[in-house]
Amino acid sequence: MSTPSLAALPVRRLTPRDLTACADLSENRGWPREEHKWGLLLTAGTGYGIDDPAGGLVTACVVTEYGPRERPELSAIGMVLVAERHSRQGVGRRLMRHLVEGLGTTPLTLHATVHGRPLYEELGFKVTGRAEMVRGVFTADRLEPEVFTRPATAEDLATVLQLDEEIFGADRTHMITRLPAFSDQLRVAEDNGRIIGYAAAWPNMTDHVIGPLIARDTETAKALVSSLAAHTDRPLRTDVDVRHEELLAWLKERGLASVAFNAVMTYGILELPGDWTRRFAPLTVAAG
Repeated sequence: MSTPSLAALPVRRLTPRDLTACADLSENRGWPREEHKWGLLLTAGTGYGIDDPAGGLVTACVVTEYGPRERPELSAIGMVLVAERHSRQGVGRRLMRHLVEGLGTTPLTLHATVHGRPLYEELGFKVTGRAEMVRGVFTADRLEPEVFTRPATAEDLATVLQLDEEIFGADRTHMITRLPAFSDQLRVAEDNGRIIGYAAAWPNMTDHVIGPLIARDTETAKALVSSLAAHTDRPLRTDVDVRHEELLAWLKERGLASVAFNAVMTYGILELPGDWTRRFAPLTVAAG
């Protein structure tokens, strides 16, 4: 029996049962397995993939939708991967076309590597920003931050959700309510008892990734990072909007080094909604 051509293999929805196959695909392309992150994305978002007749996946990605379920206001595309032995055969292009057509008029966003950017530009995505990934062992400031921070509690959730929607520009309750279980730390910043920012640190392989990082200003963002760093002995990693030059410079002074840059791209909108001045880092670039 002949093996079906790649063009004949159907795109299907992935479920949390596909987590191991997705992690295997990441590993196949030289990425970390990131099973913890895949687990979040496959439950809070919708995975798409093509099964390999020989076993595993030919390709996979995840779409995370924000806003009303019946009419999403923004969809983020992430974790677009093609198995090494099927690369450069148009599989990634086919999957992306399937997504763009299926998502209709919903505005789209993604973070693109240098290698992926030409495909996305071909499909009509435009570069609207950049994010810089920094990583390293954090060295604390000698002076205590002036902004007060503390662990988040269940009573904070409604306020955090309201603040997040205001700054992110769309409702992402289904993601933020998963943070207490997904992250190892979730902290808020306060000014006279009013929450002015929040941040999480979640485990990814040997690192703690800081994200989301939502803050009234740079000093608040620094205080949140410092408080998270004080409660972990792992290296920190985060992806910061390059327009936040002061925060990036401070992180590098504290021991984090630049690892990579990603292009922030959009489709159907000229720029991302919300307030970028208070949106310092995403939960993960895969989820926008």
